[in-house]
Amino acid sequence: MNPPYKHLLDLRNLRDALGDFATGVTVVTTRGANGQPVGVTVNSFASVSLDPPLVLWSLGLQSPSLAAFESCSHYAINILAADQTEFSQRFSQSQSDKFAGIALTVGAGGTPLLPGCCAWFECRNEMRYPGGDHLILVGYVESFNREEKPPLIFHGGRYRALA
Repeated sequence: MNPPYKHLLDLRNLRDALGDFATGVTVVTTRGANGQPVGVTVNSFASVSLDPPLVLWSLGLQSPSLAAFESCSHYAINILAADQTEFSQRFSQSQSDKFAGIALTVGAGGTPLLPGCCAWFECRNEMRYPGGDHLILVGYVESFNREEKPPLIFHGGRYRALA
């Protein structure tokens, strides 16, 4: 049985309307059970609280990376800079080694940190909640870094620059 809203909403138009909200672009990284780095492009990132320092993001239930993020103790949220479109595209696709050729640094929690980002947040994997076809993850920010760089923006299905 289909949920009643599916009969009332044109889901393609809903997606387009949601795309009218400009967002930054992040790559969330962790280590898989085998110790290999795992990363996904995410634009569903938000601040939740400053005290305690909490952020959230969501990941589709069909993502091949879901198990790694459900079970990890820590992850990093890397906010991409305007010149990092290639990272956004690379980590949004399925490929065998998304990290090939990237000079990673390792954060205190063991998470891979991408070079050249506007900011990164190392988070303890604090809480997880079901959210329809996504899993909502809440992270406790244990450390962060910020650089003075313009961010990568996504709006209307395209990358944009700040005016």
